[in-house]
Amino acid sequence: MTRPEPDSRAFAGTLRGCFDLVISPLFDVQVAESLPPIAADCGVIFTSINGVRAWQALGGQVHHPCFAVGEATGRAARAIGFDPICAQGTAADMIPMIIRAAPTVPLVHARGRHARGGVADALVAAGIDTQAVVLYDQKAMSLNKDAISVLCGNRAVIAPLFSPRTAALFQAQAVITTPVAVVAMSDAVAESLEQIAVQRVDIAAHPSADSMRRTVQRLLDADRWVEGREDAQ
Repeated sequence: MTRPEPDSRAFAGTLRGCFDLVISPLFDVQVAESLPPIAADCGVIFTSINGVRAWQALGGQVHHPCFAVGEATGRAARAIGFDPICAQGTAADMIPMIIRAAPTVPLVHARGRHARGGVADALVAAGIDTQAVVLYDQKAMSLNKDAISVLCGNRAVIAPLFSPRTAALFQAQAVITTPVAVVAMSDAVAESLEQIAVQRVDIAAHPSADSMRRTVQRLLDADRWVEGREDAQ
C-alpha cells in the first residue's frame, strides 16, 4: 500500500483473506500554515479526503453549498458538518454537476498542491466565480526497505495505486523481480505505468474506494493470476 498509513490500514481492513500488509507511503500530506483569505459567503468544493481534513485542521467553517468529487470525500465532508452534493468520482463528472447546480455564491476549491482536472479554471470559464486554494502539499517519499524487499522477492504482490502521481512515483522507484499485479483506480493511473514491468494491470470499474476494494479482492480470491490464467472480470 502506497497511501499514508492511516488510509492504507483502513483500506486493508476492508479486505478478506490472508495476506501480508506492507505499507510504504509515496507521499506525505503536509497541511498549510493557515487558511488563505476566502469570502465569508461562499460554497466549497472538495476533490479529496485530504482536502476535507486540511480544511478542518485549518479551522475552515462549514459553508453551503458543498460539492464533493465522490462518495468517500462526501462522507468525510459530512462528518465535519457539510451537506455535500457528490459526483461520481472524477473531476470530469463533478464540473458539469456544479455547472448544472448554478451556485449563486462564489466557490472555493480546497485542493492540494498537486492536483489534476483543472476544476477552478473550468468553472471560471463557465461563468462560475471559483477560487482555488492550496491547503496541503503532497511531498514525495521513497519506497521503504520493506517494499523494496517484497518487490525484489519471490512472492506475488498486489499493488493498489490510487492516483497518477502515485503511479508515476511507483514506476520511477520500483525495481521488480517478482510477479506484481497493479490495481489502478482509473485509466489515467494505468497510463502512468506504461514503462514498468508488472505482470498485469487491472483497472477499477469505477474511480472509487469500493470499486478498488472489489478489484483487489478479486485478485486475492483468485489462485491463478500469477500464471496469467485467471480471466479478468
